[in-house]
Amino acid sequence: MALGQLVEGKWVSKREQEDSNGRFLRPSTTFRDRITADGASGFKAESGRYHLYISWACPWANRTAIMRKLKGLEDAIGLSVVDPVMGEEGWMFSDFPGSIPDTVNGTQYIRDIYLKADPKYTGRVTVPILWDKQTNTIVNNESREIIQMLDTEFDSVAKSEANFYQEDLRDKIDQTIDAIYQPINNGVYRAGFATKQQAYEDAVTELFDALDYWESVLEKQRYLCGDGITEADWCMFTTLFRFDAVYYVHFKCNLRHIYEYPNLWNYLKDLYQQPGVKETCNLEHIKLHYYKSHPNVNPHGLVPKGPILDFDSPHNRH
Repeated sequence: MALGQLVEGKWVSKREQEDSNGRFLRPSTTFRDRITADGASGFKAESGRYHLYISWACPWANRTAIMRKLKGLEDAIGLSVVDPVMGEEGWMFSDFPGSIPDTVNGTQYIRDIYLKADPKYTGRVTVPILWDKQTNTIVNNESREIIQMLDTEFDSVAKSEANFYQEDLRDKIDQTIDAIYQPINNGVYRAGFATKQQAYEDAVTELFDALDYWESVLEKQRYLCGDGITEADWCMFTTLFRFDAVYYVHFKCNLRHIYEYPNLWNYLKDLYQQPGVKETCNLEHIKLHYYKSHPNVNPHGLVPKGPILDFDSPHNRH
């Protein structure tokens, strides 16, 4: 599997993503500054200063859109959304329904935003991006850190008092996010982008072992860390939401559907039905992106019509 990247500020349309054993490798994100409520970091949490670049299709970016929505930060933090299909030129802006142009920097491609932050940038060109309009740079492009900043540092401008990083649970939340990242969040990609049989089978085995484990956890409690929703749940949600429509088929994660897990399926519907969440969930963008953006996985770019999934049906998580 090959995707593009920037090398010394120049776009290269192919980037190898696997090791000699055919295992998918995800490089680390590079912009890791932090916004703080008091501004001690150099980036103060304030209304109108920051802009969020996302794809509705990307699970990592979807996390940040969910947090922006649940915290009531839509007026405080602007939003741009790329076209669902990522081609040879990388993520781009378009007039496709559901996309939102770059009203801050006026760019055509996401890579141009990286070049505004660093004209000699070398690395992946990814979403989400949290952009600072005051200093004209990328603050952060690591989804886990962005959701935590939106959750904890913007209370002075947030319209919602929702809190998903409860102080008495922070260690448990962090440990849970760590626990689900490699086998589940990244595991679907490790299976889908594997180029050798053993690498694929190892990833799929770890993925379903982890899903089985969390199915058993959710037998005893409503959410991953207990009785209340935390950041860990939103990190799990965006992978589960895409699973049956995309990962089961496209990435060959086909031992079981999520709807075959009684607890995980009802848990997924519970989260989807939380006020505001479904507005951030766009299955059309998701399916178009995955099935049309990975020609090495799906060479003809055909997009399945199904499956029929009713995320609004009643759940039993009460």
